[in-house]
Amino acid sequence: MSSVAVLTQESFNEHRSGLQPEQVKGIGAEDEDSLPTYKDAFPPLPEKPLPEGVQETGNAWTSKIKPLKSSLITQVFHVPLEERKYKDINQFGEGDQAKVCLDIMHKTGAHLELSMAKDQGLSIMVSGKHDAVMKARKEIVSRLQTQASATVAIPKEHHRFVIGKSGEKLQELELKTATKIQIPRPEDPSNLIKISGTKEGLEKAKHEILLISAEQDKRAVERMNIEKVYHPFITGAYNKLVGELMQETGARINVPPPSVNKTEIVITGEKEQVALAIAKIKKIYEEKKKNATTIAVEVKKSQHKYVIGPKGNTLQEILDRTGVSVEIPPLDSSSETVILRGEPDRLGQALTEVYAKLSLCILLFCYTVSSVSAPSWLHRFIIGKKGQNLAKITQQMPKVHIEFTEGEDKITLEGPTKDVQIVHGQIEVIVTDLISRMDYTEISVDPKFHRHLIGKGGANINRIKELHKVSVRIPPDNEKSNLIRIEGDPQGVQEAKKELLELASRMENERTKDMIIEQRFHRAIIGQKGEKIKEVRDKFPEVIINFPDPTQKSDIVQLRGPRNEVEKCTKFMQKIVAEMVENSFSVSVPIFKQFHKNIIGKGGANIKKIREETNTKIDLPAENSNSEMIVITGKKANCEAAKNRILAIQKELANITELEVSIPSKLHNSLIGSKGRFVRSIMEECGGVHIHFPTEGSGIDAVTIRGPVEEVEKAKKQLLSLAEEKQTKSHTVELRAKPEYHKFLIGKGGGNIRKVRDSTGARIIFPTAEDKDQELITVIGTEEAVAEAQKELEALIKSLDNVVEDFMIVDPKHHRFFVLRRGQVLREIADEYGGVMVSFPRTGTQSDKVTLKGAKDCVEAAKKRILELIEDLDAQVTMECVIPQKFHRSIMGPKGSRIQQITKDHNVQIKFPDREDQQEVKEPADPLVPKKCDVIVLSGRKERCEAAVEALKALVPVTIAVEVPFELHRYIIGQKGSGIRKMMDEFEVNIQVPAHELQSDIISISGLASHLDRAKEGLLERVKELQAEQEDRALRSFKLIITVDPKYHPKIIGRKGAIITQIRNQHEVNIQFPEKNDENQDQITITGYEQNALAARDAIQTIVGDLEEMISEDITLDSRVHARIIGARGKGIRKIMDEFKVDVRFPPSGAADPNLVTVTGRPEQVDEAIDHLLNLEEEYLSDVVENEAKMAYMKPSGSTASSMEEPRGPSKGFVVREAPWASGNEKAPDMSSSEEFPSFGAPVTNARSSPWGPKRF
Repeated sequence: MSSVAVLTQESFNEHRSGLQPEQVKGIGAEDEDSLPTYKDAFPPLPEKPLPEGVQETGNAWTSKIKPLKSSLITQVFHVPLEERKYKDINQFGEGDQAKVCLDIMHKTGAHLELSMAKDQGLSIMVSGKHDAVMKARKEIVSRLQTQASATVAIPKEHHRFVIGKSGEKLQELELKTATKIQIPRPEDPSNLIKISGTKEGLEKAKHEILLISAEQDKRAVERMNIEKVYHPFITGAYNKLVGELMQETGARINVPPPSVNKTEIVITGEKEQVALAIAKIKKIYEEKKKNATTIAVEVKKSQHKYVIGPKGNTLQEILDRTGVSVEIPPLDSSSETVILRGEPDRLGQALTEVYAKLSLCILLFCYTVSSVSAPSWLHRFIIGKKGQNLAKITQQMPKVHIEFTEGEDKITLEGPTKDVQIVHGQIEVIVTDLISRMDYTEISVDPKFHRHLIGKGGANINRIKELHKVSVRIPPDNEKSNLIRIEGDPQGVQEAKKELLELASRMENERTKDMIIEQRFHRAIIGQKGEKIKEVRDKFPEVIINFPDPTQKSDIVQLRGPRNEVEKCTKFMQKIVAEMVENSFSVSVPIFKQFHKNIIGKGGANIKKIREETNTKIDLPAENSNSEMIVITGKKANCEAAKNRILAIQKELANITELEVSIPSKLHNSLIGSKGRFVRSIMEECGGVHIHFPTEGSGIDAVTIRGPVEEVEKAKKQLLSLAEEKQTKSHTVELRAKPEYHKFLIGKGGGNIRKVRDSTGARIIFPTAEDKDQELITVIGTEEAVAEAQKELEALIKSLDNVVEDFMIVDPKHHRFFVLRRGQVLREIADEYGGVMVSFPRTGTQSDKVTLKGAKDCVEAAKKRILELIEDLDAQVTMECVIPQKFHRSIMGPKGSRIQQITKDHNVQIKFPDREDQQEVKEPADPLVPKKCDVIVLSGRKERCEAAVEALKALVPVTIAVEVPFELHRYIIGQKGSGIRKMMDEFEVNIQVPAHELQSDIISISGLASHLDRAKEGLLERVKELQAEQEDRALRSFKLIITVDPKYHPKIIGRKGAIITQIRNQHEVNIQFPEKNDENQDQITITGYEQNALAARDAIQTIVGDLEEMISEDITLDSRVHARIIGARGKGIRKIMDEFKVDVRFPPSGAADPNLVTVTGRPEQVDEAIDHLLNLEEEYLSDVVENEAKMAYMKPSGSTASSMEEPRGPSKGFVVREAPWASGNEKAPDMSSSEEFPSFGAPVTNARSSPWGPKRF
C-alpha cells in the first residue's frame, strides 16, 4: 500500500481542525485512491533558467501555466480643432458628434471617452479588443475628422499587390493608416490610386503604397513560348528538374500541366534570377531540339491508360529511367499513335519499357466489359448523395470503370475480369435491395399549379420531401409536362402522393380575384422593403397577393386563396386604398418662377413649416424647368389650406392682383378647349397670367385670373370676348397643315397670323409641342369671321403646297458662311420659311448658282432673307475691343452663356484671343500698344459691332471696397465658406475677404456694375445682423453671483436636477454650482439676460428662504422596522415624504446609533410625520416580535446550530498522498519557521535541501 501523508494540527498551527494519529490508520484503500497526490495539490514553482547542458525536468507549473496577455487595449487619438468636423463647442457631449460616437461604439463594440483640450482639440480614448479599437479608429477618422484626399500613381500591374489576396492587404492598409483607399477597376486605364483621410494618414498610406510598388519594381516577369512536346524535358520526371532550377536560380518557374494546351512558360522573381532561369531553360530546349528524335508506335486506344498509368505515374517512370518523353494522343482524338521522343540511344530502352508495361497489364488484368440490369430511376440512389455509395466501390476496385447511361436500364462495367466480377456482384446486391424497399409513382397535375406546389423558395415541396423521406421531381416550365414523379420508401411515396393530390385539389377549388388598384398606389401599399405588404400577408397567410411588374403599367393586383379569405383580404385592401385616395388629393398652384425661392425660404424653412402644419406633400419644379406649377398632395382640406398659404406669400411679395370674372359654367369646357388649348393660348398671349376655372360640375360661374395688373385686364377682355362669342354665335373650324408650315403661317413675332386675326376677327390656335396632333389648326369666332379666316389660311396653305424651284446668284466668297457649322444658317432658313430647301454648289466648283425648292411664297421669303444676309456680309467690318485678359473668363460667363447672348442679340461674331504663355521671354512692350492677349475681335455690321463692344465693356467686372469690422469676417465667411458662397451666388459677384494675418477691415466686391450696389447693400445688411447678434450675445452674458449655504445646494438642484432644470428653462439662464475643489463653495453663478438672471436669483432665494424655515428633529425608530418603512426600492418612504412634505434620513450601515432617524421640514409637518412614523413603528414592531417568537420554535440550520450548541469533533484535515515527508525520515515542514516559509524580502539563513525542493529566491 502506498504511503499517505496527513497535514495535522500539530504540523500546521494555522490549520483550523486537527487530525489524530489514530485516524490515519482508519483510511481505507478506496478512500486513499480518491485522495489527491501531493504534486497535484502543490505543484512546484518553475525553475530559474539552467545552464546549458543541464536538462530541466518538467513540472506542473511549467507545463500547465502559460503567460497571460490582456485581450483589451486602450489607445488615445487626438483631433486638432482645425481638423474637427463638428466645431460647435456649446454642444459638447450632445448633438451630431455624440450621436456619431454612440453609433461607432454600437458598430465596433469598442468603448469611447471624449474630452476637450484647452486648444479646443478633441481627445478620444478608445478601449476594447485590438480589432475593435482599429475599426473604431478608422470610423473616428472618417466621421469626426475633416477629410483630405490625395492621389498616388504607381504602375497598373502593381495594383493587385496593393489589394492583396481577397483584398486582405488593402483592408489591413486601410485599418493601419485609418484612410479610405480607392483603386481603379481593372478595365479603367488610370493608374492613379485615390486616398482620403487625415493628413497624417494620407502620408502613411502613400508611403506604404510606394513601398509595395518599389518592392515590385525589383521583380521581373518573363514569358517564354516553348513547344509543348519539350515541356517534359524542362520539368523532368516528377517535376524534379524544374524544382532544381527554381532552387538554383531563386526564380519561380510556372510550366503549364500536360492537360492544359498552352506553350507559355512564366518565370517570375528578381531580374538577375529570372535572366539566369531563362538562360538555363533555353539551353535545355535548344539541346533537346537539336538531339532528340522520335519513334511512333500503334497502341490500341483502350490500352493507352496502361501506358499512362495511375495519375500518369508510368509516363513519369519511363521519363525518369530513360529520359524519353512518351506522348499520348488526347481522349477526344481517334488516333492510336503513341510517340516516343528523346535521345536516339535511349529510345529503344523506352520502347521496351512501354511494351513491357502493356504486356504486364494484359497478363495481370484480363480486360472485360460487363453490364448490370438496373432501372434508370434507381441510378441516382445507387450513386448516392455526392457519389458516396459509388465511391465506396471504386475505392476498393480502382481499376474498374462504372458507367451510367441516362434513360437506359443498365450499368456498364469495364476493367480486369476478376475485379469486374466482384463489382458486378456488389451492384446487383445494391439493386436488389433498392428494388425491395423502394418504389416510385407518377401523378398528373396541371402545370399552372406546379409553382404553388413548390411554394415560395421551395418551402412546400421541401417540407413534403423531409416529412415523407421521398424525392419529388416536378418538371420545369419549358417541358410543359403535367407528370410529377415521386420516388422513395413505398409508404412515403403513397403519403406524399396523397398530400400532393390534396394540395392540387385544394388549388383547383381556390378563387382568384383581380383588384383594380391604380399603379401609383402599388409602391405605397408594398411599403419600404415590403414591410406594409408583409403585414397584410401575415394577416391573411392563406392568400397569395401578386402585384404586376412596374414596367407593365398595369393596375391589376391578383389575390389567390380560399374564397372566404380572399373576400376578407379584398375588403381590407380596399379600405387601405380608400385611405390612400383620400390622402392623395392633388392640386396644382401656379406661382411665378421668381417667387419659388421665397416660398422655399432660408434653408427650406417656409416650405417645411407649411408641410408640417398642413400635413401635406409639396413638390416644386426643378430650377432648370420652365414649369411654374407647385403640386400639393394630401387630404383635400389640407391641400386647400397649403394652397392659400402659398398664394398669400406670392401676393405679399409682388404686384400680383387676383380678379374673378363671372362666366356661365356651361361655357367653361368650350373656353378651356381640348386639353386646355384655348385657355392656354390666352395665358401665353397675356404674359403668362394664371387662369383658374372651378371644378367641373360644381355649378360655380366664377373664373379666377391672377397675375400682373395690366396682363390680368388684357386676359379678362379676351376671356369675356371669347365667352360672348361662344354664347351668341360661336363657330369652330379645324384646318390641317404640315408642322413645318406653322412658323411661316405665324410669321416673325406672330406678324402674319395677327394680320389674319385683325382682318377677320377670328381667333386662330396652333398646336403646342405637347399636343399629339401637330397638324391641327383651330379657328374660333363668328361664322362669317371663321369662314373668312379659313379662306385666307387655306389660300396660304395651298400656296405653300405649290412647290416650285428657283435660282439665285450668290458670290462664291459668301458660300462658306451659309454652309458653315454643318449648314446651321440654311437649317434656320428652312425652319423659318416652311421647310424650303436651299442647295449651294459643291466646294471646289466655281459656280455661283444657288437652288431653292419649296412653296412659292416660302422660296421668295427665303431669297429675300438670303439677300439680307449677303448685304450684312458685304457691309461687315472687323472691330477690336481691348479688355484685359484677366476679365475674359467673367465676360464669357458660365459655359460662355453671356457671350452667346451678345452674339445672338447683336448678330455679330466674337473671337477671344489665346491665353498669354507665361513662360515665353517677354520683350519690353510699348505701353501705348495693347497686348495681343487683351484684344477681342468682333465681326459684323458696324453699328451692331459698336453695340456689341458696349455690351462687352458693360460686362467687365468692377471692384469696390466695403469696410467691415475684422472680427465679423469669420461670421461672414461662415462654416466652410457657406455664408460667403451663398452671398456670391445670390448677388452674382465675387467677394474677397482679406487674409487673417493682414488684420484688414476692407472686403472687396467684384462683379458687374449693376450687381455691385445690391451686393454691397446685402453685405452691409449682413453686418448689421451680426452686430445685433453680438449685442444680444453681450446682453446674454450678464453674470450674477449669489451666496447660498452649500447644505442647501442639493435641495436647489432637486432630484435628478429637476428643480434647477425648471429654473434654467423658465428663465432661460445658465446656473453654475461650485466644483468640489473650489474655494468659494457657497457661490452660485447665474448667466443670461440681466432681467432673467435677477428673476432666477429671486426664485433660488425663495427656495432658500423656505429651506431656512425648516427644522430637523431626531427620533428613535427600532432598526428592525426600517426596511419595512422604506419599502421596496424606497417606495414607502417616498410616499411618506411626498404626503408630509418632509425629508426623512435613515442611519447608514455601521452607524453608532442604528435606531436614529432624522426628519427635516416645516415644524408642523415634521411633527405630523414623526407621529406617523412612530405609529408605523408600533404596528410593524408587533409583527417583528411575533415572527421572532415563531422562529424560536423552528429547527435551527445545521451549520449554525452545530457550531453554537455542540462541540466540533475532530476533523481529518487536508489529506494528500505521496508527500515528501511521508517517505523516509523527513518530517513535515514547520509553518512557524521563517526558514521553511521565508517572508518576501527576508534574509535567508542557510540553503539546505528539503522535501520542498531547492530554495528559489
